[in-house]
Amino acid sequence: MSFAAVIFDFFGTLTPRTPPEVWDEHAARSAAPLGIPPRAWRAALDDSFPERAVGALGDLRRTLRTLARRCGAEPDEAALTAACEARRAAQRELFVPREDALATLDGVRDRGLRVGVLSDCTVELAESWSSLPVASRVDAAVLSCLEGRRKPDPELFATAARRLGVRPDRCLYVGDGSGDELRGAAACGMTAVMLCASDPEDGAVRARRAAWTGPFLTALSRLPSVLDDPSALTTEPRRDSPAGSGPRPG
Repeated sequence: MSFAAVIFDFFGTLTPRTPPEVWDEHAARSAAPLGIPPRAWRAALDDSFPERAVGALGDLRRTLRTLARRCGAEPDEAALTAACEARRAAQRELFVPREDALATLDGVRDRGLRVGVLSDCTVELAESWSSLPVASRVDAAVLSCLEGRRKPDPELFATAARRLGVRPDRCLYVGDGSGDELRGAAACGMTAVMLCASDPEDGAVRARRAAWTGPFLTALSRLPSVLDDPSALTTEPRRDSPAGSGPRPG
């Protein structure tokens, strides 16, 4: 199979996976101006991810006000502004690409292929997208918070292919497997590949990797050579997954 486009997941694929202690510290930053205990605020963020990922709570200011009220707080405008600033700053730290991500995107484009990104994300990524170094290398970005849908909704994958002007069966989808994305991509007719990078893992990540029977990459930097020779994709299970932890962003 020769491909005409590659579609990437964003978090945990083009960026490294985020360990739980970082999520805790980030939550504490935006909790402080609101006067909400960090643990309660982290729980509110985690619990609301399904809503936030489809844009159901509105822009960031409305989102944080809603979540603060769920925690029993009624922040004034100054506190809300400070919390939004803290949240945006923390999120921007998570948008930094992997060391090999930009070179990989360039390698895909150098081969004449279209590049897409399909991400389950919240409004912070949508706000920042145009300023990120990956944006200029991406022909179409499909962000769940703008589409009102989450993976593995087949319409998201069909939308990505359509915006790239490529049939789904000519698309290679690369992701870490969160959100049942690989099944969703395959169901749409794409070739799905799991990225098994050497990030810290938790039990859920190890379980996803153990259950995946399709092809995988151990590093993004291997992708250009696979595009040159698709038969180089391997489906042998990984047996060297490092121990550790790191959940999907919330």
